[in-house]
Amino acid sequence: MLFINKGKHIEKEIDGIRVRVVENEASRERKEFLKKLLEHNGYEVLTEENPPKPVPKPPAAEGEEPNVDEEPKVDEEPEMLPPTWVVGVTDIIFNPVVSVYQRNLRTLDGHHVTADYWNQQTSETEPNYWDLSKKKF
Repeated sequence: MLFINKGKHIEKEIDGIRVRVVENEASRERKEFLKKLLEHNGYEVLTEENPPKPVPKPPAAEGEEPNVDEEPKVDEEPEMLPPTWVVGVTDIIFNPVVSVYQRNLRTLDGHHVTADYWNQQTSETEPNYWDLSKKKF
């Protein structure tokens, strides 16, 4: 996930259009949240489903050696993780960190988007993000 505390700038092509990646590995709910929010703020949003990934095998217990000779079963399909998406905007200079902290983005009901709102930690848009006594989570 690419939450607001990550400052990476990643560009990618989705459907032949170059986009700035807002978040990678986003769940379906997160994808829909970001898409609504960004489109409400005038950005063109493109999404792409990531290739499916198998569930990672649990590590060997302490003191046990992993069985590297074990053959994978041919008949059995590996269990897959839930699908994830890449969410991108066509504005290549878009930076979610700057947009949130400069208070450039608005919620659907007109309030400024805060870091907690962006990260979906709360539906409240308390502007004093540094004052933990005002947070309700």
